[in-house]
Amino acid sequence: MSEPKDSPIRWVPSLYFVQGLQFFVVMLFAGLMFKSVGVANDQIARWTGVLGLAWALKPLWSPFLELARSKKLIVVVTQFTGALGMGLMALALQLPHYFAVSIAVLFLLAYASATHDIACDGLYMASLDNGQQAAYAGWQGAFFNASKYLTLGGLLMLGGYLQNEMGAFNAWSCIFLLLAVLLVLLASYNAWHLPGALNTAHADLHAAAVLKTFAGVVQAFLRKPGIWLAVLFIVLFRFAEGQVQTIGPLFLIEARSKGGLGLTAEQVGGIYGTVGTTTFLIGSIAGGYFTSWLGLKRAMPFLILAMAVPNAVFYFLSTLLPTDMLQIGLAVAVENMGYGFGFVGMILYIMQAVAPGPYQTAHYALGSGVMQLGFIFSKTISGDIQVAMGYPHFFLWTIACGVPALVLMFFVKMPGKARSDGMAAAAAEGVAGA
Repeated sequence: MSEPKDSPIRWVPSLYFVQGLQFFVVMLFAGLMFKSVGVANDQIARWTGVLGLAWALKPLWSPFLELARSKKLIVVVTQFTGALGMGLMALALQLPHYFAVSIAVLFLLAYASATHDIACDGLYMASLDNGQQAAYAGWQGAFFNASKYLTLGGLLMLGGYLQNEMGAFNAWSCIFLLLAVLLVLLASYNAWHLPGALNTAHADLHAAAVLKTFAGVVQAFLRKPGIWLAVLFIVLFRFAEGQVQTIGPLFLIEARSKGGLGLTAEQVGGIYGTVGTTTFLIGSIAGGYFTSWLGLKRAMPFLILAMAVPNAVFYFLSTLLPTDMLQIGLAVAVENMGYGFGFVGMILYIMQAVAPGPYQTAHYALGSGVMQLGFIFSKTISGDIQVAMGYPHFFLWTIACGVPALVLMFFVKMPGKARSDGMAAAAAEGVAGA
């Protein structure tokens, strides 16, 4: 039997596939593409870090999207804007000052994508009741991560292959043209299948009222007991992660004469697009159930230690410089397993220690924004630190960067097991998009 025209199965997968596609292109794929055409690590880290501010700052304009005629309209417009941005990236890579122009185009893509995320999640919550939201959460997470398989797996591998056939810039221009066509098709499909008319009646809201409510939400957030210590803990939790997740993949591509492993983009795509993404999902699910079993307070030391696993793996790779692809693939699998397992701790901490109160949803968004700001800060400075230290000392430095969060853990409010039950699965779903 076929699904009815308005069934969520007809639009939830395509909606969240586009959400993930735009995010991963800006935050992960672009950096690896720049590395393959010879851009230095410090430039890649600095500018991709600045681009990531779009997702950190999106709570600032999210309340004002309620003034728009419909969330569907915003979703469709931002998806076509993303398609335009992909096409412009293909053109930018053919220009003499390609890097500066590409960053400008990626800026457009980042803010269109962040705005799309707000409207996308709002449409999902407005169109589905609580039971449907739970039922289709798995589809949401699965197709968000399917876009990661495509960008870091298929497209990165294809780009690496084409680079050998037609040169780097022509190859990546072709990849972005493919992305543009794909987004046009998906945006057209969503314009037809997403629930809600494109020209629904304007909500009975005014900007002044939205601004007043938003100000009240922020004030209530800042008045929470122990909030500044909590903010510091959130920032420190991601301080090492932002550095190693930025430089680690670049290290894999870096030439052996410069201290890297000298892999091709095709090889890195094969590793991260298959074993890397799979083990990350396994680690996330395991971390969620582990935390549900022990409770957040007792599980947190193990989760923080798990976040140090990627740092230790890359230190191992940078000192031994193995050439065996099986050994490198296993190392990347362990890295992603530890990363997925440990990151559940931060999602649950924001859910249980920061968000609860009269504005729980809004405060969760603010806590997530702080988390992203911490990640972006460490990502932005990581290139300069790596260039100054070299790869082995840099990865050793990132291991040391995890110690402050481990110490601060004993001084912040940490819910016990009673607050963890029933939330671990939701945290595991949320890890994918963090």
